[in-house]
Amino acid sequence: MAEGNERAPFAARLHFIPRLLRGPQGAVVWLFRRYFERAPGWVLLTTRGRKTGILREVLLPCERFADGLIVISTYGLRSDWVRNIRQDARVSVSSAGWQISARADIIEDLQSKQALVTAHPFFPPAPVEPLNFLHRTLLRPIWVPFLRWWVRTRPIVLIRSER
Repeated sequence: MAEGNERAPFAARLHFIPRLLRGPQGAVVWLFRRYFERAPGWVLLTTRGRKTGILREVLLPCERFADGLIVISTYGLRSDWVRNIRQDARVSVSSAGWQISARADIIEDLQSKQALVTAHPFFPPAPVEPLNFLHRTLLRPIWVPFLRWWVRTRPIVLIRSER
C-alpha cells in the first residue's frame, strides 16, 4: 500500500478520549509537575492552539537524546497537539525545570520514522529505573521491531532546541 494511502491507526478513532481526560490530566500535571518536568521519558509540550492561539500544554511520553527528543502520536494526525504543530511548529518543552523554546517537525516518511525509532527506541516510561534498564537492554530486540511496525501509521514528532 502506498504511504499516502495508509489507513489511520485504530487509536485515531479514539481521539475523543484525551479530550475527555483533559481535566484529570491537568490535575495530575498540576500535582506532579516537578516530577514530570524532570522525569526521564516524559515531556510537558506547549503548543499554540491552531484556532484560538492560546498556549496548550500536554504531557507526553518521549525519548530524549543528545540532539533533541521524539514523541509518537498514538492517535495519529488527529491528536490536537499534532494539529497545532502543523499550524505552528514553534513549541516549548519543560525540561529540568526550564522552559526551552524548540521547533517541532512532523516526520511522516516511513523510512525516516523507522530509522529514528531504530536509533532512539521509544520505550514506555516506567517510574522504576530497573524497568527502564530492562527495556533498554534485554527487551530491546523485541521493542525495536515492534516500534518499526507501530510507526507505520503514526507520525513521529522530532523536537529540537532553537539554539
